[in-house]
Amino acid sequence: MNHLEKIENKSIHILREAYSQFNNLGMLWSIGKDSTVLLWLTRKAFFGHVPFPLVHIDTNYKIPEMIEHRDRLAMEWNLDMIYGQNQKALENNQTFPDGNATHLECCQALKTQALENTLNGHWPRFRMNHTTGKYDVDKNTEPFTGIIVGVRADEEGSRSKERYFSPRDQNNDWNIEGQPPEFWNQYKTDYAPGTHVRIHPLLDWTELDIWEYIEKENIPIVSLYLDKGEGTRYRSLGCWPCTKPVKSTAKTIHEIVEELRSGKYSTIAERDGRDQDKEDGGGLETLRRDGYM
Repeated sequence: MNHLEKIENKSIHILREAYSQFNNLGMLWSIGKDSTVLLWLTRKAFFGHVPFPLVHIDTNYKIPEMIEHRDRLAMEWNLDMIYGQNQKALENNQTFPDGNATHLECCQALKTQALENTLNGHWPRFRMNHTTGKYDVDKNTEPFTGIIVGVRADEEGSRSKERYFSPRDQNNDWNIEGQPPEFWNQYKTDYAPGTHVRIHPLLDWTELDIWEYIEKENIPIVSLYLDKGEGTRYRSLGCWPCTKPVKSTAKTIHEIVEELRSGKYSTIAERDGRDQDKEDGGGLETLRRDGYM
């Protein structure tokens, strides 16, 4: 069994364990490469079916191609697709693009607050209607007790402090110092009522692992990751006002893999093009303690 097969098997085991242990389980899909690999693994784990809803936090500032990709795959793969957003902040123009918030304040409102209130059911959720291809207000407001996330430990400093099964309190706050130990592939899954659990099946994957697996499995991704002749591509996807492309001539998945193997970006953080990371002196830890992904 090679390296990719080993980490694939471990991730599938964690997905099945999460499904067997938690009711009202969901999975975050940011439409980026990591959460798309996670979606692919889930379909493998459950024989082509995704047995829980996918949740997307729509800031209203995602690159349009990302939303098109989301809805196309949701229809093609018959995904139970939900999105949530901070409608009040958007209506009141309390965002960075409107000039009324810093990067961090904007992320706090459009991502952290939207995520918390989408997961707990306090704010409206919108569910895809597969007959019309449009989104309707979701009548189900029951909170998610567990959410599966495509976090990788090597992506950013605070993520390296995560566990495969990581508890949050009722407000989605993260107590880093209180994380349970995980030895010999034994995971704590019995938590007190009211605990919200984040599950991280990709925790040990690297950026290179992700791209090698995408190439091996021929997984459909957003073409923003590829150079379209301008000598740039996106290495990490987010909101368009805060995410910058990197210099790269990689036009295929194989060329991205070769680029990563060559070490071109080995000393440059993957999220170096994310402005909110630079604004937070603690990396993303400030945001993530409060519930950010």
